[in-house]
Amino acid sequence: MKVSVITPSFNQGQFIERTLRSVSDQEVPALEHVVFDGGSSDETTTILASFGHGIRWVSEPDRGQSDAVNKGIRATDGDIVGWLNSDDVYYPGALARVVDFFEANPDVDVVYGMADHIGVDDVAFEAYPTESWNSVRLRDTCFICQPALFFRRQVVTAHGLLDESLQYCMDYEYWLRLVRGGARFAYLPEKLAGSRLYPQNKTMSNPVAVHKEINGMLRRYGPVPDAWLFNYAYVVVRSKIDEQKRPIRFAREVTMRSLLASLRWNGHISSTLVRRLFPRLSRFS
Repeated sequence: MKVSVITPSFNQGQFIERTLRSVSDQEVPALEHVVFDGGSSDETTTILASFGHGIRWVSEPDRGQSDAVNKGIRATDGDIVGWLNSDDVYYPGALARVVDFFEANPDVDVVYGMADHIGVDDVAFEAYPTESWNSVRLRDTCFICQPALFFRRQVVTAHGLLDESLQYCMDYEYWLRLVRGGARFAYLPEKLAGSRLYPQNKTMSNPVAVHKEINGMLRRYGPVPDAWLFNYAYVVVRSKIDEQKRPIRFAREVTMRSLLASLRWNGHISSTLVRRLFPRLSRFS
């Protein structure tokens, strides 16, 4: 089975060589790696030009990460598709294990494995909180680590490409769309990838925008779960109030903003959210 790895890139010269090597070191019989760079102004293109390990790459303006990934999917023809951002890495032997799993499980459309959060020095500092497959649970928390997920080419034919209107949660939306469309997921309890987490990356540097987009996206699939409403309220308040210095005010603000978030996205306040925010009231419900 041929594996296609797509890497979207923009100004990640600090990390991209490590990403490229983590792919080129994989021992699979048929592998193609394409990089769609959004016109980086750092050393990215110099590294791409000098790498010389069979990658194909393009550097040109794009409409963001989703657009770059979609370009890569359209430009490749592998039976299995993987998406590896330009600051993440595959662990040794990851792709071989994925190929073996798909060959042994022809009924599975999507497989995801375990992963670590890694720092700028490539050292893992915590395990990504992956969980065994549960389609209902996936709406409450995104327990899938994107670089550790792979899907068959037929998934794209059946369910389309990434939503290019999304800047942060395009992967999470795609998993939910596949679930709704009947794609069959499986969990491979082996470490496959390192997902880099550091203050300057897109997700950590814009937490309010990330959670706002997630809630708007989740509304497409039904009421936004209480956990995500609370998470949004938490990051909004954390950007304004020091929890350690003013814990009482912090708690009050999170409570208020959780209720407002419920009204904003769901149009009402659920009894489950009230019980979560005011646990003492649960004795009267």
